[in-house]
Amino acid sequence: MSRHLTRMGRSLSGRFTSPLRSERVAARLGTWLGISFTVAFATGLFSHFTQHPPAWLLWPSRPVNLYRVTQGLHVISGIATVPLLLAKLWTVYPKLWQWPPLRSAGHAVERLFVLLLVAGALFQLVTGLFNIAYLYPWPFGFLQAHYWTAYIVYGALVIHVVNEWAKVRRHLFTRVEEPGRRRFLYTVAAASGLVALVTAGEALTPLERLAVLAPRDPDAGPQGVPVNRSAAAAGVTEVLRDPAYRLVVTGAVRTELSLSYADLQRLPQHTVRLPIACVEGWSVECEWSGVRLRDLIGRAGGSQEAYLTVESLERSGYYRTSEVRPPHWNDPLTLLALTLNGRPLDPDHGYPARLIAPNRPGVMQTKWVARVRVS
Repeated sequence: MSRHLTRMGRSLSGRFTSPLRSERVAARLGTWLGISFTVAFATGLFSHFTQHPPAWLLWPSRPVNLYRVTQGLHVISGIATVPLLLAKLWTVYPKLWQWPPLRSAGHAVERLFVLLLVAGALFQLVTGLFNIAYLYPWPFGFLQAHYWTAYIVYGALVIHVVNEWAKVRRHLFTRVEEPGRRRFLYTVAAASGLVALVTAGEALTPLERLAVLAPRDPDAGPQGVPVNRSAAAAGVTEVLRDPAYRLVVTGAVRTELSLSYADLQRLPQHTVRLPIACVEGWSVECEWSGVRLRDLIGRAGGSQEAYLTVESLERSGYYRTSEVRPPHWNDPLTLLALTLNGRPLDPDHGYPARLIAPNRPGVMQTKWVARVRVS
């Protein structure tokens, strides 16, 4: 029986040979994958901690485009990884048929980490692609699953690189001599670059016309700006028709404020150009006008060291409130915006007032603002 299995394993392994496969090709692809995964991991952590900062961490408000760049890079590098990962798996999958499958306890551990790396990488890329397309055909929360799986994948990647480093070092800086293998690597690199190029336009305005693979047209939406959550989806359309709307500033202040929409319009207005940058990778720079948040808190007598909680008219939803820490609300670019690109906010963009601040994810730019609590 053992001899029969051995012969069968050798037979299967022999069926998956190709002159394009070699340790040198695998090492080159593995290096490219390592770079792309590192970029995606680092920018993904930045995005996560920007949205969920620990109590001791104060993210800066400048440069204003930092989140736009890092999150765009996160999505673009993730998409560019797809051809690299498929090519790498095609190059090395004959090793799956090696016999015996487990030669020792150490070999078993090595294959376990490879399994975690491959399965986790496929999970991250597939769920990430579904997320930027706003499709969620699974019962678990994408954010938590994507975040924790990233640690598993990157940890397995580090262990795999350490284990294979001798092979990588031997082949990395030597030229691939066989012309067919060079063409294969050039084709994979071109495919990776092409999918990045035709996606990048949703975050890089000069490339907008090339963004044929981008799941979101950055010009499609009310007032020429996309929205992820409409007023109807948030259940605020009826509330917005209420003429008794008031914006309330409360909490640790000397004087509580209760302002109508007309009151907000009479306050000093300021205009800024800031991007709305979504976690799904798209971003659009817009012109916003409204009341500086620091002026509003100063009028109420709040401390410059205070933490603010901005609350929406929306009754429920994960991002119906947003914490604004001192570096952001003290920045003169941070507004309670009343207009977008020279016109009053569309209900889908947060009428009557929305938060807009530099270097923040779009999900934290709270719409339909009704209350600011100072603490």
